[in-house]
Amino acid sequence: MGKLIKNHWARLIVLTAAVYQIAAALEGFFWPKVFWDFLTTNLDPVVRPVPVLQILNLLFGLLALAWEWPLPAFEFAESVMHRSIEARLVVYPLSSLAALLLYQGTNPGIYYLIAMGVYFWAYSEGEVVCPEPWALPRRRSRSGSKV
Repeated sequence: MGKLIKNHWARLIVLTAAVYQIAAALEGFFWPKVFWDFLTTNLDPVVRPVPVLQILNLLFGLLALAWEWPLPAFEFAESVMHRSIEARLVVYPLSSLAALLLYQGTNPGIYYLIAMGVYFWAYSEGEVVCPEPWALPRRRSRSGSKV
């Protein structure tokens, strides 16, 4: 069996979370609700009358979708930002926080948390994100004799 490429697995989780987050943001425009409104109503101005939290979720979802599935026309796939696991570990907690605050976005918030754990696992094992999306990393040349 092959070795699990954890950054590809995390990418699939983030793609799922991003699509779900976009759908939650669009639904939040019609039914604005903060998840924590059963504890306090201090966050209600964030969702109505101006839908700040919904717009943030929409932007974070579109950013994650563009980051994890880059189109070749924009040449983002070959950039340093696309290949950086560290940058993902900085941006995705903010996406998760925005999603967890919106009532409709609790599931994508949890998916982002799981994906961050998998990205951290990949980072701690020294995985790299290839410049070409969904490509496999090249094997290192083995020097020495075969045993």
